[in-house]
Amino acid sequence: MGKIKDIFTGEHNKFAWFVVISTAVFLLLWLVGPGNTIVHWIKTSNEISRQEKQMEYYRQEIERMNQNIEALETDRDSLEKFARERFKFAAPGEDVYVIE
Repeated sequence: MGKIKDIFTGEHNKFAWFVVISTAVFLLLWLVGPGNTIVHWIKTSNEISRQEKQMEYYRQEIERMNQNIEALETDRDSLEKFARERFKFAAPGEDVYVIE
């Protein structure tokens, strides 16, 4: 501890204070200043995480839709059910009642 005290009270004390203050200003600008800073890195990391979650959601949604398409292409009963529910189709002679 004595050597550090000697640096700040000795003949080169102004230079030592200059170095400490310059380093502190540099670190402060690096943390919160303009441009590519740690704050920017954290925000970017959060944005990447959010978009990766969104991509995973859409992958699952695409997989679900592909399964629905596959079911509609292969199973006539599911296709008929889909057409009746979605587009209010009816067989000849049937009455369709729409309740909204």
